[in-house]
Amino acid sequence: MSLREKLGLKLLHQFDPERAHGLSIQALKLGLAPLHGAPVHTARLETSLGGMTLRNPVGLAAGYDKNAEALAPMAKAGFGFLEVGAATPRPQPGNPKPRLFRLTEDQAVINRFGFNNQGITQIAARLAKTPTAIPRGLNLGANKDSADRADDFGHVLTQAAAHIDFATVNISSPNTEKLRDLQGKAALEDLLGRVNTSNANLTNPLPIFLKIAPDLTDAEIQDIADLARAAGLAAIICTNTTLDRHGLSSRQRQETGGLSGRPLFEKSTRILAKMRQATGGEIDLVGVGGIGSAQDAYAKITAGACALQIYSAMVYQGLSLVPRIANGLDQLLAENGYERLDQAIGTATQDWL
Repeated sequence: MSLREKLGLKLLHQFDPERAHGLSIQALKLGLAPLHGAPVHTARLETSLGGMTLRNPVGLAAGYDKNAEALAPMAKAGFGFLEVGAATPRPQPGNPKPRLFRLTEDQAVINRFGFNNQGITQIAARLAKTPTAIPRGLNLGANKDSADRADDFGHVLTQAAAHIDFATVNISSPNTEKLRDLQGKAALEDLLGRVNTSNANLTNPLPIFLKIAPDLTDAEIQDIADLARAAGLAAIICTNTTLDRHGLSSRQRQETGGLSGRPLFEKSTRILAKMRQATGGEIDLVGVGGIGSAQDAYAKITAGACALQIYSAMVYQGLSLVPRIANGLDQLLAENGYERLDQAIGTATQDWL
């Protein structure tokens, strides 16, 4: 990490976390943030996700660039792909502030934003006027006061489809009341059917991903795996934030909301491995949760992921973390005798079961 980046992070940490988040977006838009310049790329790091070819497997998780304001600079940070959102049909303010908390001692974050965003009309307009050289996707959400939340996902998809490369059905945020109820077997089957109908009506249907929670039972994992295969999903993102607070030491550990960052690593990786087993390796998996180093990234790949997403670790390590993880992963793959990333996928799944 450069001195410039260290000073920038130190400055941001003097502000309220949500204010700092907004300032980081502004710094990117103004060209003040240090950027790698292009996706990190080696032949070994190339991977396939949902039919898309990625120059490297390290992606930006949804939640950072909710309103697609920093697409152009983030595409130059070294990532192999981006995900923005979540977007809802209508703008919504989200939950009352404060709603974002740094747990520095735990290298973690708690948020209870509640799908705050400017609405799909504005987000789709930004996507339309900001092409990127790497694939980008949109996290689909539902309005809190919607009479038919399942319908919201298809509406957002239809509005943005011409400007994205994939779409993620997000039913796993803990910050919208009863949203996780859509992970139940009957509700999820209905939701995926309706999203697939909307997708089939597009001129160019998209790969559809599903983002799941880390707080699932084995039976729920198997149900989701079966439904995902039946619905022809392109990928499953494992996982969103957790409600678990086990082992935390930070003063703000009891704040309500979803926990992300280092403490989520083992829980999310175990869910990833179980989903790999439940799907029989037939559906691409994205490993998310607690990735803060190349070693973490390598563990996710060998547990069953073909691609990764990061977010919370950048709060503490900055954007230079992106090329550090990608280059370090390339080195670890080489050291372990792999000529291609796909050769390593799932080689340690059993270790996490």
